[in-house]
Amino acid sequence: NVLIFCRWLVLAIAMVRFYMEKGTHRGLYKSIQKTLKFFQTFALLEIVHCLIGIVPTSVLVTGVQVSSRIFMVWLITHSIKPIQNEESVVLFLVSWTVTEITRYSFYTFSLLDHLPYFIKWARYNFFIILYPVGVAGELLTIYAALPYVKKSGMFSIRLPNKYNVSFDYYYFLLITMASYIPLFPQLYFHMLRQRRKVLHGEVIVEKDD
Repeated sequence: NVLIFCRWLVLAIAMVRFYMEKGTHRGLYKSIQKTLKFFQTFALLEIVHCLIGIVPTSVLVTGVQVSSRIFMVWLITHSIKPIQNEESVVLFLVSWTVTEITRYSFYTFSLLDHLPYFIKWARYNFFIILYPVGVAGELLTIYAALPYVKKSGMFSIRLPNKYNVSFDYYYFLLITMASYIPLFPQLYFHMLRQRRKVLHGEVIVEKDD
């Protein structure tokens, strides 16, 4: 937990330093992309941590969150370089970073049995704004990628071919965007239930994930 907290803190410092030096978001993603790719790919271990109980959170929630972020990092922003300077990229970067710094500082202090109330409050309040902002950033970035994907035909498989299969990445991205409609409310309301439980002491019966 401490290591994960530190890695996101490093990323946050790098982002702030870039903006203070350059005064613009243009070039920000390029300057931090190696660090982001390493950290976010390494986050696959978080799913394992949930499975074995090291991190006290839902496997489903963590799995969806981690996989969507890896998708955004590798199959969108890494693969489609013209969109790296979109303002929407900054939206999800800031949202991810603040969310993870808050989340893992909460886990760390909880394990030490010395949890400051502000950390607890931040963990269960910041997400109210950060989650929608992050999702908006992801969706707007995918939307910005659509023209490039359609024009280039990247990652698509056309017929005829020896395997007799086809795949259109453009339509896959449209389906991915549509999948946010059922998935995001589930994650968001899960956090709202946790917020009521932790901050207000409500007893909530959760369905199995």
